[in-house]
Amino acid sequence: MDRFVELKNKYASVLQMLPAKGIRLAHLHVDQDKLYMQGAAPNQDCVNAMWDQIKVVDPTFSDLTCDVQVDSSLPQPEVPPRTYTVVSGDSLWKIAAHFYGNGAEYPKIIAANPAQLKDDKTIIHPGDVFVIPE
Repeated sequence: MDRFVELKNKYASVLQMLPAKGIRLAHLHVDQDKLYMQGAAPNQDCVNAMWDQIKVVDPTFSDLTCDVQVDSSLPQPEVPPRTYTVVSGDSLWKIAAHFYGNGAEYPKIIAANPAQLKDDKTIIHPGDVFVIPE
């Protein structure tokens, strides 16, 4: 098998995560029997996430040279909203207490879910999925 294809397959999980993190590669090739990746990321958290995945694939990454620098002019990746699926026995108070440490913060959950929650008297059911704002 071609060395480039072999290394791309090995690090496929890394390469697949890069677009979601907003990481753009400028170079991807084999150099001195190693996969060479060079590019830019929108922030250090994205670079760290990439390295975490690299270390999952191969903690020594002895067959990889990776040079990804932070370029804050790149668009920041979208963060999916935090959600919670209601289980039996839940209440908005309990959910707020879990996420915010204070049940009295439940109006934040109501405000973030206007299509499902009209007010604090709305009945919630197991399986309902709510956005939980930060």
